[in-house]
Amino acid sequence: MCAAKVLFITGTDTDVGKTVVACGLLSALNQLGFTTAALKPVAAGAERIGGTLINSDAQHLQHCASVSLPYEVVNPCVFPDAVAPHIAAKNRGQVLTVAKLKEASQAALRANANYLVVEGAGGWLVPLNEKETLADFAAAITAEVILVVGLKLGCINHALLSEQAVRASGLKVVGWVANHISPAMPESAANIEALRVHLAVPLLGEVPHIPKADSTAIAASLDLSSLIGA
Repeated sequence: MCAAKVLFITGTDTDVGKTVVACGLLSALNQLGFTTAALKPVAAGAERIGGTLINSDAQHLQHCASVSLPYEVVNPCVFPDAVAPHIAAKNRGQVLTVAKLKEASQAALRANANYLVVEGAGGWLVPLNEKETLADFAAAITAEVILVVGLKLGCINHALLSEQAVRASGLKVVGWVANHISPAMPESAANIEALRVHLAVPLLGEVPHIPKADSTAIAASLDLSSLIGA
């Protein structure tokens, strides 16, 4: 059983800023006086540092959490190839399953923290194998879901489909974050307003385009009152 409330961060696509938002969320929760731990159950794309494969996103999450956990606890499953996780695993002669990921994640799931922030890989339905996806893992750890919407042409459709898919998985989307991944997206305000209308969940924040992401700056753009029941 997980000691913390589990928040699973998913995105409308890859490269929409899940890590940026997850780190900002950890920082914001820390500032509110909560203890936080981080988990990136599987990462594809890493370099060997001191004999250990390190994924930079997982490392950022590790550093932003208030509860200090070893890297291998934060990111128990990591592959060097920057491809889809199930392909990265296959390239190394391995098969990912929900059961294996859950077992590998037990130390993080049992961390003594108020919140465990879990970052997925890519979008909601990224495969783990021929039958299971990361959505099945999120369900297995009884997570609540935060959707990161990368603001670009097509994001409304991507967001609505993602939110519908989360609900179809039997999980609850507790909020969404609008992330300005491009400084020059036309009609970004109109897109956010359309998403406000069509997504029946709270907008937790609008993250500005920041060339070099700063978790403290991201935290300042988030409003977690609906999330923590304030």
